[in-house]
Amino acid sequence: MKLYSFFRSSASYRVRIALGLKGLAYDYHPVDLRSEQDLSAYLSVNPQGLVPALEDQGDIFIQSLAIIEYLEETHPQPPLLPSTAAQRARVRGLAQVVACEIHPLDNLRVLNYLGGPMKQGEEVKLAWYRHWIAVGLGCLEALLKDHPATGRFCHGDSPTLADICLVPQLYNARRFQCELSPYPTLLRIDAACAALPAFQNACPEAQPDAG
Repeated sequence: MKLYSFFRSSASYRVRIALGLKGLAYDYHPVDLRSEQDLSAYLSVNPQGLVPALEDQGDIFIQSLAIIEYLEETHPQPPLLPSTAAQRARVRGLAQVVACEIHPLDNLRVLNYLGGPMKQGEEVKLAWYRHWIAVGLGCLEALLKDHPATGRFCHGDSPTLADICLVPQLYNARRFQCELSPYPTLLRIDAACAALPAFQNACPEAQPDAG
């Protein structure tokens, strides 16, 4: 397997965690999203120009959640989704709060557009980022804190797709100095994830292109 990744991309971070939890080896191919030259060359792999992309057995897969579902289907152990349809729907819903609601509004190209064509300064960009983080994380905290299925992790006592999405988003929130004290359940789950090697090895600072 070959993973096209950028160390700071939260979507790439998700896939790195999933690969680690599955115990799957892969070649790391860095794509510097800040470099027009890197991005131009990468378009032949993914015309969207977004990371991650996973190459496996001659096929190229894009979009982090689709890649993780592919890994789940082709390498089912250990499972990243629960055993029943209702439980899987809960986990997917939690994951999508991050991947479909928070991340699209706060990703690099959106922030670059705010600062470029929209001519907004750093203060406005930071206010934008923190607003959508607070909306999304507040929703996740409410969904998790009193739910009987919430355990050591977002769902039960082993990590799932929901945790894989949560941890990179909290990492980014810390980068932008967002206030996280209103989310004690999220912070407790994040600490449980941080104790696992798969999460430790996937963190941005541990990647070969970090810097």
